[in-house]
Amino acid sequence: MNYCYIFGAMDCGNVQLNIDNNDMIIAADAGILNLNRLGITPHLIVGDFDSLQYIPEGDNVIKHPVMKNETDTILAIDIAYQKGYRKFIVFGCIGGRLDHTHANIQTASYVSEKGGSAVFISDEISFTVIKDNYIEFPEGNEGIVSVFAHKDNADGVSESGLLYELDNATLSPDYPLGVSNEFTGKSARISVTNGSVCIMWESANNKYTIGGCDE
Repeated sequence: MNYCYIFGAMDCGNVQLNIDNNDMIIAADAGILNLNRLGITPHLIVGDFDSLQYIPEGDNVIKHPVMKNETDTILAIDIAYQKGYRKFIVFGCIGGRLDHTHANIQTASYVSEKGGSAVFISDEISFTVIKDNYIEFPEGNEGIVSVFAHKDNADGVSESGLLYELDNATLSPDYPLGVSNEFTGKSARISVTNGSVCIMWESANNKYTIGGCDE
């Protein structure tokens, strides 16, 4: 299954893409400025363009009204989902306003509820939400990784290969038991059998597998 890469307006940092011919690239509103700097032409430019402050020209532009329920990132994901994409890598959507970052955690959850995966990446931190699923990291990772129950209690949470291991534990959304774990250099696996967890890790460790799909 191919990837959809979405670019938002925040600083994307050091972006490295290995794009297949069947992958898709979407600029969400002012994310087109990041793609322009990278010399990448997106397949689509989507949004209300309140951040960009002008409407781009071209047949690949999809304009939405400013007064709407969806974020520009959700709009981009929904369009790609209709085209068959289920794996999303999102740049330029972490930092700045805290409410926007929180909205993107909810967006990662939105994708996981639909059976897909969305990983949001910055130079400092990456995050995703998995539901009844797992994420694996290969050997050699270092740094911090945190796991938080998302929405409700998460049952059957196991963490192996990390400094603090869990086996079939329950995480609660109102108690941060899973914060500030650490990679040990071993391969690591985080899984949940019933519920959703938000996983955050330092972005130097951006080799992972979610639900059997190599990233």
